[in-house]
Formats: sequence, C-alpha cells, structure tokens
Amino acid sequence: MTAHVLVGADGSAPARAAVRWAADEAVRRGWALRIVHVCEPWTYDLPLQTPPGFHDSMAAYCRGMLDGAVDLAHEHAPQLEVNSVLEPGRTVEVLRREAADAREVVVGSRGRGGFTGLLLGSVSLALAGRVSVPVVVVKGEPRERPFGEVVVGFDGSAHSAAALEYAFEDAARRGARLHVVHTWQMPVVGPGATAYTPLIEEIAASERHITQEALAPWRDKYPQVEVTETAVCGHPVAVIRDASRNADLVVVGSRGLGRAGSALLGSVSHGVLHHSHCPVAVVRAPGEA
Repeated sequence: MTAHVLVGADGSAPARAAVRWAADEAVRRGWALRIVHVCEPWTYDLPLQTPPGFHDSMAAYCRGMLDGAVDLAHEHAPQLEVNSVLEPGRTVEVLRREAADAREVVVGSRGRGGFTGLLLGSVSLALAGRVSVPVVVVKGEPRERPFGEVVVGFDGSAHSAAALEYAFEDAARRGARLHVVHTWQMPVVGPGATAYTPLIEEIAASERHITQEALAPWRDKYPQVEVTETAVCGHPVAVIRDASRNADLVVVGSRGLGRAGSALLGSVSHGVLHHSHCPVAVVRAPGEA
C-alpha cells in the first residue's frame, strides 16, 4: 500500500482540525492521506427498535461526514492524493486495524462522544502509545503563522531516543528550531546537610552533560537544524507544557523512566497530551510490544 498518513474524521471541530493537520503532514512527507470515518452502533440499532429507514439514513449521514472530510482535505491541499474508508464498528478498533498499514496516525483531541467536556477524548488516549506508528493528537485550530519550533521531551530512555529521532526529522522538514527539554528532580537530603548547593550544581552540570552527549550524533546527522537545550530541575509535564506555548508540535516517547514506565502510556506522555498548548506526537520505541 502507498505510504500514507491516517486520520480519523467524525465531523467534530477537533476532527476537522486533525484533517487539516494531517493534510499538511502528508504534503511535508510526500505521502498520501487516508481518511477514515467509523459508523458506530447506535442505541436504536437493536431488533424491534430500529425505525424504518434508519440504516439507510445513518449510512447517508456517515457518508456525508466522510465526504465532507475529503472535501476539506482537497480544499486545504489540492494536489494531495486522498483516499477514504467508511467502516462500521467501534472507532478505536477500526483505527487500530487501519494503523497497521499507515506511517502515522492523526486524531483530534476529542470527538463527538458523550464526554466532550474532558480535556482529552477516549479515542486519542486509546490510540496514543498503543499502535506501532507515531500518533499525533491535534488540539485546537492550526495557527495562522507557525512559531517555527518543535519541542521534544528527553529523559535518556529508549522511548525518548525514538522521540528525538522523530523530532529531528520533523524539524528538518519544517525548517524549524528544535527545543530539547530534559528535566531532573531535586534529590532528597536531610535537614542537616551542609553541601546542598554544591550537590545541586553538580547534578545540574551532570544532567546538562548527559543531554549534550545524547544530542551530539543527532546534531551531526541534522546540521541544518538549530537546537536549543533546556536541562532544568522541575516536573517534565509542567516544563514541556510551558515550552509548548511557542511550539508547533511537541514530541514525547510513549513512556519513559518514571514510576509509570510499565504502563502502555506513561505518566509524562499522558500529562503532556492533556496539558500541551499545541499538537502532540507520541512515538513508540522500535520493537516495543
């Protein structure tokens, strides 16, 4: 199958923003765009309860939503190759299946489900970190003028190394700066400690050195990418959230070195998805089960 970006469409404002973002991404990468709309079972779709003509009207409604998303993609990127899929079933199951042939998956932050007041929808959470390709969750409308900056979280794990690779590639394609964020936690010391300040300075210098060493081969591979580094004592979600205010994309690994590292979606990536001010790409490490 032709290399493509997969995007879920359900007619909601976040999904429309995701279609536009996915169209731009497909153009940047020279891939096609594949738009999927899932017709989920409805409450009345039960024996003895389905009104006459219900199935036909629902099929027409779903087709109209999909056609609208295709039209939107063509309007946004007229030269882009776009194909579409209309399938019955559960949205998460269909998108996971479709993701097997995709290079990247794009979804809105939340859709037309019954929990639209939540910061992040169930579909985006169910996909991020759970399919083998990067998943981009689009929050809000694309900015008229890009900031020209990509932010990536780095903690030294294999997952953050995969995020670094994606972030460098993306920054190179965009012609954007790359802001690498590495955070560390304050050590716990007794109240009588006398060498506290020198200890903090030593840790800070060590963390900066770790970041610089990790970035060296990537700087060599992508000399055209301007890189800035932040190695700071603080919570990674808060620091990345603040950095996202002036970014076009945040990139995180699916999980890292924290206590929740064994979860399918780690606590940091989960927190960044909820609180970032711009789209977030969640990248799994190669070979991750």
